[in-house]
Parts: sequence; structure tokens; C-alpha cells
Amino acid sequence: MDRQTDRQTAGQCGSGHRASLPRGTAHPRQGVGQPGPQKEPCSLMAQYEHSIQDMVRQLRNGSEPGDTKCQVNLRLWRSNRRSLSPWAYRINHDASRIPADIPEARCLCSGCINPFSLQEDRSMASIPIFSRLPVRRLLCPAPPGHRAQGKKCHKKYQMVMETIAVGCTCIF
Repeated sequence: MDRQTDRQTAGQCGSGHRASLPRGTAHPRQGVGQPGPQKEPCSLMAQYEHSIQDMVRQLRNGSEPGDTKCQVNLRLWRSNRRSLSPWAYRINHDASRIPADIPEARCLCSGCINPFSLQEDRSMASIPIFSRLPVRRLLCPAPPGHRAQGKKCHKKYQMVMETIAVGCTCIF
């Protein structure tokens, strides 16, 4: 990441100063004692948010097949459609969160796909796989359908972990 991008992401994170890891601490992707740039937490969060925005953009541009049937499509390269518990993505929107839009998995089958017949087998169950993702939550959101009356809400965000379905799996 170049310095210009670092400056832009520092502004996006709400702080004008550059954060760094404690002296002698290795970046999680870097071995201890190895030289190399230490990423600031702000730029890592900006990269993470950018990758989520790319996924949302792909969903909106229709690169995800609109078919919501419980079936396996072996011709597609995406693992979510080749799984024995296939899933599709929908956009989870929350205006009081950054990122506001997050792709979320939705299981397409109640049962699971039998690998021999490629038909749904309801003796097994497809269930979502959940993961906790970091998001920034607005601390003083306006109530739904109301405008702020006389009170100014200074936009302050708090980092929280949100549970999102990231895929589906098959269980007995």
C-alpha cells in the first residue's frame, strides 16, 4: 500500500494519527524477528471493508446466478453452488453499520444433496455456518422513521463483532 493510500485510510478511520503495533511486535502475517512493514490496524480495516464492498458490487452486478433452486451445478466454479449444501448470497443492509452492506449466505436446501443421485436428501439437514465479523457500529443512530429533532449526533463508531452466515454445511 502506498503512502497516499495510507493517508486516505487514516482519514477514513476517523483518526488523523498513524497507529502502530507495539515496538518489537510482529504483524500477525509476519514472523517474529522478520523485517518488514507493520500495517496499521486502520489500513487493515480499510482493506477488509474494501473487499466486502467488492463482493457486494459483484452481487449487485448479477455475477451471482439468480437461480435459488436446491441443486448442485458442477459447471459453476463457485464452491457455494458445487456444495452438497448449496447456498446463495443476499445483501444484509444496516445503515447504522460500516460496512452498511455485507454479503450473507442463505441455504438453498432444507436437506442435503446426495452425492450419487445429485437429488436433495431430507434425511440430512443444511444449516448455515456463522462467523463473527468486525464492523463499526454507529453509537447514536436515529430511530427508524424519525428525524433527529434538535439533537446533533456526532457520528462516532464503535468496533463490534457481528454474527453473519458465511456458508452452509450438511449435518445428519
